[in-house]
Amino acid sequence: MKTARASLDRPLVTDAHANPELRDRVRAEAENRPGVYRMWSADDRLLYVGKSVRVRTRLLSYFRAPKGEKPGELIRETAQIDWDYVPDEFGALVHEMRLIQRHRPKYNVQHKRKRAYAFVKVTREPAPRILPASTVVDDGSTYFGPFPKVGRIAHTIRDLAHALGLRDCPASTSVFFDDQLDAFSGLAAFDRPPGCIRADLGTCLAPCSGRPSARDYRERVRIGTRFLEGRGDRLLEELRTRMAEAAQRRDFEYAALVRDRIERLRRFQEELTAFRGQVEALTFVYRVPGHEGRDRIHLVRSGRLRATLAHPKSARARRTAAERIEAVFGEFEPGPAGLSAREAAEIFLIARWFRLRPDELRRTRPPGEWLDAKRPA
Repeated sequence: MKTARASLDRPLVTDAHANPELRDRVRAEAENRPGVYRMWSADDRLLYVGKSVRVRTRLLSYFRAPKGEKPGELIRETAQIDWDYVPDEFGALVHEMRLIQRHRPKYNVQHKRKRAYAFVKVTREPAPRILPASTVVDDGSTYFGPFPKVGRIAHTIRDLAHALGLRDCPASTSVFFDDQLDAFSGLAAFDRPPGCIRADLGTCLAPCSGRPSARDYRERVRIGTRFLEGRGDRLLEELRTRMAEAAQRRDFEYAALVRDRIERLRRFQEELTAFRGQVEALTFVYRVPGHEGRDRIHLVRSGRLRATLAHPKSARARRTAAERIEAVFGEFEPGPAGLSAREAAEIFLIARWFRLRPDELRRTRPPGEWLDAKRPA
């Protein structure tokens, strides 16, 4: 990736056409190659990040922009411009997004807006909670996602917590387990009334009143985690049993409530499985033609660009590429947990790239297949 810069060390101008020195430097130094460019103010504030398959042409167009329009206002504030040559459009797209999210330039709109993503959070507490979350923070919790539909997540996670009997009270709520009460305080569970009506309704194990054992509560958390991982149907089976028992005792109102909860959780689990499958399917070596024959291979794993290499043309280069591919695709992957909002945005960006350009999937190969075909003997 080659970086170039054109600068103008003088005060800001008041007319888009009165910046001839900067324009002439761009005209002399920039090339019509794919790349990402940055426009800076006189006090070194990043004003704008853009990309183009023809950097020189795109940059010169700003100097012809009418005053009063966004490009014209932007060039009036610009004192220096630099750019990175990126051999292909896909690489430029991801590089542009990462720069915008990192620096949040004044004139950028796309990628800068804090899009709302939804995550499911399993807290790391003595009595863990399963909660909806809009951001990922380094608090020891396990996160599942991202999901683009925020509105429905909160209702579904409430269903999940109630079905499991897990608490959803504030983190500041004191929790006690029956084995702790017996061993340390000598108090009986009934000496501590539950903090909400959920205990009486049977939708919470009520660790606030010391009713469950720590082991029993952890088991319910484990069942919920396996449900979120798509690795267990025990929760839905339990709910079906509750529904059948309610119908048998002719409590049809409760049976209908459980039936509706089963259907919402079943749909949610299907969405979890489908979305996870879509993300995992975005795992491959993606070869793209580059400027002047500088082909690149992008290593995409679980919907995120992990590395970019020059397409190897010699046995030595193929060995080096093979080692890098094995490192990227062979390292431990923590699954659906631990994504930041920036990583979530990149997943959706790359998924959209291939959704709008399905023919590009023909340029991809599974890592193992690439290694079998390209690894030197």
